[in-house]
This record gives sequence, structure tokens and C-alpha cells, in this order.
Amino acid sequence: MMKRDWIQKTTVAVMLGTSLLFLSNGGQAIAASSSSQPAATSQQIVSLAQSLVGKSYQFGAVGPTKFGSAGLATYVYGQFQMKLGDTIAKLYGSGKSVSPDQMKAGDLLFFSTNGKGAPSFMGIYLGNGKFVYSSQGEKKVVEKKLADYTKKLVGVRSFLNEKEITPPKTEAPVKQPSDNNIESNGDKVIKAGKKYLGTPYEYGSSRSTKDTMDCSEFTMWAYKEGLGIDMGRGGAKSQANFVKANGHYTYDKSQLKKGDLVFFMSYRGWKQSDYKGVDPLKQSITHVGIYMGDDKLLQTYSKESGGVKITDFSNTHWEYRFVMGGRPY
Repeated sequence: MMKRDWIQKTTVAVMLGTSLLFLSNGGQAIAASSSSQPAATSQQIVSLAQSLVGKSYQFGAVGPTKFGSAGLATYVYGQFQMKLGDTIAKLYGSGKSVSPDQMKAGDLLFFSTNGKGAPSFMGIYLGNGKFVYSSQGEKKVVEKKLADYTKKLVGVRSFLNEKEITPPKTEAPVKQPSDNNIESNGDKVIKAGKKYLGTPYEYGSSRSTKDTMDCSEFTMWAYKEGLGIDMGRGGAKSQANFVKANGHYTYDKSQLKKGDLVFFMSYRGWKQSDYKGVDPLKQSITHVGIYMGDDKLLQTYSKESGGVKITDFSNTHWEYRFVMGGRPY
């Protein structure tokens, strides 16, 4: 076959394939919107995504050094001239829907905290049961095992038009150092809070003096004096909303950082069985303390306990009552 004939046949095949792709989705392209938008390979997508592990998380950021949940995918695909949506909702509403057992490397994964409803965070599938995402709780781009998140998976979308997708053989990315600034801030909060060890507990304390404190007054002063952050004079639930609106939060106890606020539901008993079948995300927040690291809490919760004190966290009712944690910055 002459070179000219081969070029003509190849051009016709590409045009026909693009037309069929367009028509099969009701007139909306599911991978490349037109011949002017180049399609990346899965190897390119995966290699770039892995190279970003360790980069900082920042809400709404689209790179190149900080990324939001959707921003990571927007940036990675954008490096190959593939323009995708810039929010989780836009990305979830586009692309080709793929069943989890048919997902391929480079596909976008969408998750929600309870495994149903609209997605609240997302990542990029790497193949071999792994994915990367920009974690608000860990404040950086991380690589995870999908098996640990399958109950939270609500959808998969593909933007790649490849028959076979094989994850690249690359060396493991170099992990970036932990964010020392978070640790430093946490130490400042803990130092400010420890000044009040032994301060008597008073439910509904006035906040006009520091002679007595309830749980949220104590955390209010710790953050105000430690970092200059004023969360207002509201209670534990108000502080949780402040964290969600202004900072970083997690529902995973293992992702807590030193100095994080830790929020709890009401006491039901001291045994783990007392909380069997209780969904923490459906419970009202009634208490707040400060995570010190090393599985310890700095908090105040009753007159009988002696006021502000340090307590254990794991294997206590505090662990069973845990709802969420985070920091208001």
C-alpha cells in the first residue's frame, strides 16, 4: 500500500470513529470532545498522577504545587490538553460511566463518606487496585488501596478512549516530607491548652472569665491564644461547622494531626457494644476536645473528672463516640 493511500484510509477511520463516539452518547463526546483535543494514554495519566503524590492539598486548587479533590484530575488531564470540569459535580456528570469491575487505569473514581448519594471526594485509578487522590484530612496527595474504600465508591467515569489500559512500570514516587507547619501549629494549640490543666468544669460557662470552662470554651481559648484563631463563642457543634467551613476535616480517626479538634456524639456507655449499630454521622455533636498525638486527648467534660485533663483515646468510650476531627485553618 502506498503511503498516500494509508494516510487517507487512516484519516477516514479516525473520522468515522469520532462520529460513532459522538452519536453513541447522544451527541456528547465521552472522551475527546473533538479532533482538536488530543487524547492522553493511561500510562501518561498514571505516571503524572503518581509523580504528584506528596504535593499539598488546598481546597479548589488546580496545581501545580497544591491540589483540591477535583483539581488533581483537572490538572493531570489538562497537561495533555484535555479540558475537563473543575468541580467534582461537573466531572461526575461527564465522561463515560463505567462499572467498577470494568474500570481501567486513568479512570476517575468518585466516593462519598457513606457510600451513597452525591460524591464528596474523588481520585484517579492507577490500576493494580490502587488510586491517588488529594486528601483533605491528610492535607496532601496520597496513594491508597482501593479495597479500603470500596464501600464509599459511588461511581467511575472514563475520559480515555483506549481498548486496553496497562499501568506503567515506573519507580515508586518519592514521598514528600510531612507538613511540619501543621505539627508546629498543633504544638502551639496544645501548649496553650495545657496552661488550663485542672481548671474546673462548668457546663454552659459564661466565657467572660477563665475560672471555669466547659468543653467548647476550653477549645475556644486554646485556639485563640495558641494560633490567634477565633471560632466564636458557640458550642461544640458550632465549632465543627466552623472547621468544615474554614479548615480541613476528616471522619477517619487515623488521619488526625496534633492539635486537631475532635468531635463526639453523646455518651451511651463505656463499652464498644453500647454503640453497636449507631451511625456516628447521623448523631448530633455534643462534645469537643483536642487531639495531642500519641493517642491522647486534652479536654474537659465533667466536675467529677477534675476539669481540664489528659485522657486516653483508643479503646475507650471516646473512640466509640468519635464523629469527626479537624482544624479550623
